[in-house]
Amino acid sequence: MTRPIAISDSANFYVSAERIFDPTLKNVPVIVLSNNDGCAVARSDEAKALGIKMGEPLHLIRDKVEAHGIRVFSSNYTLYGDISRRVVEVYEDYTPNVEIYSIDECFLDFSGFRDRTAHARALRHDVLRRVGVPVRVGIAPTKTLAKCANDIAKKNPIFAGVLDMMDPALPDWLLPMVPVGDIWGIGRKTEAKLRGIGINTAGDLRDMPLRQARALGTVVLERMVLELQGEACIAFDEVEPQRKGMAVTRSAGTPMTDFDTLFQAITAHATRAAEKLRQHGLVAGTLTVFYHTNRHRPDRPQYAGSRSTRLTPMSSDTFDLVAAAKRCALAAWPKIETQRFGFTKAGIMLDDLLPFEDRPRTLFDSVKPTSPALMTALDDVNGRFGKKTMVIASEGMKRSWQLRADHRSPRYTTRLTDLPVVR
Repeated sequence: MTRPIAISDSANFYVSAERIFDPTLKNVPVIVLSNNDGCAVARSDEAKALGIKMGEPLHLIRDKVEAHGIRVFSSNYTLYGDISRRVVEVYEDYTPNVEIYSIDECFLDFSGFRDRTAHARALRHDVLRRVGVPVRVGIAPTKTLAKCANDIAKKNPIFAGVLDMMDPALPDWLLPMVPVGDIWGIGRKTEAKLRGIGINTAGDLRDMPLRQARALGTVVLERMVLELQGEACIAFDEVEPQRKGMAVTRSAGTPMTDFDTLFQAITAHATRAAEKLRQHGLVAGTLTVFYHTNRHRPDRPQYAGSRSTRLTPMSSDTFDLVAAAKRCALAAWPKIETQRFGFTKAGIMLDDLLPFEDRPRTLFDSVKPTSPALMTALDDVNGRFGKKTMVIASEGMKRSWQLRADHRSPRYTTRLTDLPVVR
């Protein structure tokens, strides 16, 4: 029996999250900016109609923003993450198996439901009622076909936000409507190759000989063709796969020109990385620090530094990670004393992750009996009173390196001081 796989995605998710708490944003053009208020990374349908392109720099569209009254917001990831969590909670009431694909997309197991379309419509209504975010649902026997169904439902109002493509006759009718470049996993280079041999739609790709697909795009493209033919090649992950690595990276609001300021940022990133490890019950075996100047300013002095170190024993202790990060940052610091660099991005990467209970032991492991209790206390304080209530001193207090977010909305759902007030 073919398993029906649904994918539900939120419409213009960042914009939709902003609109939940500000009714004045309804039916007006809205854009949400990337880190440091650089480029448009989310656009309402009204903003798209005005010609605002994805990734367009804010400084190039200021005239258009002023002329059309476009509302501009900085990215509010705390809010978006919490809204995403609430949407997933609704999904879990409609299916026992949810696979989170991204902040605004989830694959759902629709096995066993007699009327899948009615079930999906009820899900859409409940997400809108309980959270306030509009979603669209595509259903099909494979993940790739489900993504195509979702894309068609998104662009064609006749489907009212839900398209069930489990009927084998429907792909014959609908796949020729999907441009090959819109298929999940098709990049620009692969799209150019496919169009060069006359493959212009998802229907064309589905009918492509498997041997030709493998020759053009390796086994990856071959599996994509099979998925479009209805043969499931991409597994539904009912259990979240174990993380192999993680990273915490940020651009700086202002260039960091001295080591102390840079290390404040690195301390903050290492602290966050340690928190994430503990949240997932993991320890790390390798830590990498990197930082670099603005690569888009060739007129300024350029430098990029990176160093890695082993964590022995493997650890999720904030103090261990910060100490290791400092060693790496110092080792990578430029030795050119006469040159002053302005570092605009820094980050921490962790690799060789293992569950805490599976970590390897060595005969000479240093034992710190207070570490688990101290980390638990640190997490509890910051969880109860808000992030950054308690920090390591080397993170500093002024944090001049933090991202610019001049247009950020309140963190409505995660901060008591930011709760909306009804007057």
